[in-house]
Amino acid sequence: MKSDRRNFVGSVLAIGAALTVTTPSFAQTVGKDYTLITPAQPTDDAAKVEVLEFFSYGCPHCSDFHPQISAWSAKLPADVVFKRVPITFGRAAWANIAKLFYTLETTGDLAKLDGDVFKAIHGERINMFDEKVLTEWVIKKGVDPKKFADTFNSFGVMSKVKRGDQLAQGHKIQGVPAISVDGKYMVGGKDFNEQLAIADKLIAKARSEKPGKK
Repeated sequence: MKSDRRNFVGSVLAIGAALTVTTPSFAQTVGKDYTLITPAQPTDDAAKVEVLEFFSYGCPHCSDFHPQISAWSAKLPADVVFKRVPITFGRAAWANIAKLFYTLETTGDLAKLDGDVFKAIHGERINMFDEKVLTEWVIKKGVDPKKFADTFNSFGVMSKVKRGDQLAQGHKIQGVPAISVDGKYMVGGKDFNEQLAIADKLIAKARSEKPGKK
């Protein structure tokens, strides 16, 4: 009888061990490594983890961060969607360079000229905030003049700039560069390396919180 009881208890313990699910460890601290976005913001695809980089071509820190975050984002897994959001903070000059980003994205010239825009502003000190100056610059870089002019002041581009500022308000962005994860978390960190390391962990956290992932 005692033997049967021991076998029964052993079987229960074995089953319990088999059913134990290891919960991923996310060692970040709220208020230090990240802050909660309240209320949480909707994303475009609930099935994927959305990562947003809020930036401006006019920001020197964004310029410094650009090569590193570009390399990082290129290696993100397929279930992560990375989007860049140029914001204006209500500055007319920054609105022009936000329009520049969306225009180059639309014309298919962004991949070629993205880094060059940062370099023009922060390295060569070209006044890319002025529409005439930036238009002359992109034409010299080989962008089709008519296509650029038609797109730069189009309703579509203006709508995207407005939407970017709305996203910034919803995420309570106070400075750039800034990274959000899945509309829930704003990434902290004292330097670029730490920011991206925290972002990796928050991506894993957000993924685990998706329906069917628990």
